[in-house]
Amino acid sequence: MRPKELCFLVAFHTTTEALALEEAARSADVPGRLIPIPTQITAGCGLAWRMPIGEKEKMKSLLTKCDLKYENIYELMI
Repeated sequence: MRPKELCFLVAFHTTTEALALEEAARSADVPGRLIPIPTQITAGCGLAWRMPIGEKEKMKSLLTKCDLKYENIYELMI
């Protein structure tokens, strides 16, 4: 089993929101990927964007700049 690491997660109300963030992140070269929501949290659509904790400022900037909708932001050991 892979060792757990601290990650930055963005959870969404809808799949549309998740896919919009994925597209914006790819265009802006923001690292990460969509994953099934971890059991420690809940979200409307069951998807979250996972990325290294060191890149969280890039994501916060992208969310603001592109006016992307999301449910919540988490820092989790996964």
